[in-house]
Amino acid sequence: MNVETGPLRPGEARHPAESTQDIIARDRNTAPGWARDVSYTYLGSEDVSKERYTRAEFADGEFARLWPRTWQMACREDHIPEVGDYYVYDLGSYSFIVVRSAEDEIKAHYNACLHRGTKLKPSATEGFAMNLRCPFHGWTWNLDGTLADIPEKWDFAHTRTRRMCLPQARVARLGGFVWVNMDPAAPSLEDYLGPEALAHLTAWKLEDRYIYLHVQKSYPANWKLTMEAFMEAYHVGDTHPQVAPANGDVNSQYDVYGEHVDRFISTLGVVSPKLRERYSEADIIANFTLGDSSALGGARPELKEGERARQVMADMFREMFESASDTDLSHVSDTELLDTYSYTFFPNLFLFPGISLPMIYRFRPDARDHRRTIYEVMFMRPKPRSGDFETAEVQVLQDHQSFAEAQGMDPGFGRILDQDTDNLHAQQEGLEASAKAGLTLADYQEIRVRHFEQTVDRYMAMPPFSAKLEDLQP
Repeated sequence: MNVETGPLRPGEARHPAESTQDIIARDRNTAPGWARDVSYTYLGSEDVSKERYTRAEFADGEFARLWPRTWQMACREDHIPEVGDYYVYDLGSYSFIVVRSAEDEIKAHYNACLHRGTKLKPSATEGFAMNLRCPFHGWTWNLDGTLADIPEKWDFAHTRTRRMCLPQARVARLGGFVWVNMDPAAPSLEDYLGPEALAHLTAWKLEDRYIYLHVQKSYPANWKLTMEAFMEAYHVGDTHPQVAPANGDVNSQYDVYGEHVDRFISTLGVVSPKLRERYSEADIIANFTLGDSSALGGARPELKEGERARQVMADMFREMFESASDTDLSHVSDTELLDTYSYTFFPNLFLFPGISLPMIYRFRPDARDHRRTIYEVMFMRPKPRSGDFETAEVQVLQDHQSFAEAQGMDPGFGRILDQDTDNLHAQQEGLEASAKAGLTLADYQEIRVRHFEQTVDRYMAMPPFSAKLEDLQP
């Protein structure tokens, strides 16, 4: 139902242009079921309080209530392929050594010695170790967390009756990702995600891809503000005007799946409904092929009479990706080749499962400053048949650097990421200066923001997390 049909109940209004599903339905290669799904839920129209972004006390509450109870993507299995490989996942003051302790076993140990608390491995590192040894006094644990040695054990006879295994977070593996959760009483990852989202994630076969580019940058804005900059396409016309001639922005589709997952679908190869008086089908082709942001590497297809630019683009993308990956994509739908599918997995993960630009976004709060966020972008591609690939190491950019400066980054896409994040400092400062107590959200186009913040509220209503040491030891 669109905005021109008369009085509507809250949440029913849609842009009067054709829907995302109408666009996808005309494609030659049919979309899979997970792409044809529609799952919007009206969640209210109340303002969202600004204090969640501006108060340090709110951030402290998140570290006490939200982060210990949620499933988070710590790394990819490819980061730790061999027994002894480890990857340190840091989340504010929390730190975990994610280690392959056996061929088909992964553990996530709290990164602290049980002697005097020294970190066993430095933050933000990865590597290989035969055991986990404290650099201060040499207390040592096996990879599975069992105690291996206490130097001068004669002076620690009082520890003989204690369980001295390293405390562990729970670990789950899904889609090639390693997920961790600090709460022994939390639901399983499968129950946490819910059946619909789980079916989508399984269908993408992300375990068959690897990270070939990984870029990180810190921003002067609250982690939730930074995430929410990517949750809607409503901003495209003003923030990314260069892509509007080939992007279905205001008629994008928004879906909600349970408490912890939502998404939008934004179509490409079509003109923004706001600009259809100005741009033609031929202009769509030109938008894709001109400049250093060209998606087709300089190719410029001829648009024959009666042809849709979207179909021409899909055919060219299919040919280009088949040549680049030596993979048959004849069975892949046009929408998977062209469109932006953006899923949020609460609390801090975005997955983009498309063929043309499969990506991962991860956001982590800075425990020292609730106004700063660590933002990571990871790009994926199919694993080669030979099995010979290397997972990229992270490139850390400074505040003044553009994403376009990252080695291996497409300059045009790097500038799009800059545009997405350039507003963040102004938004953080504006909220703190504002006389208005909250944010006013669109019922449909900003449903992901509302869904996300309502889930934050549910966790913030819980008591502070606590667990006995013995409950965290194997």
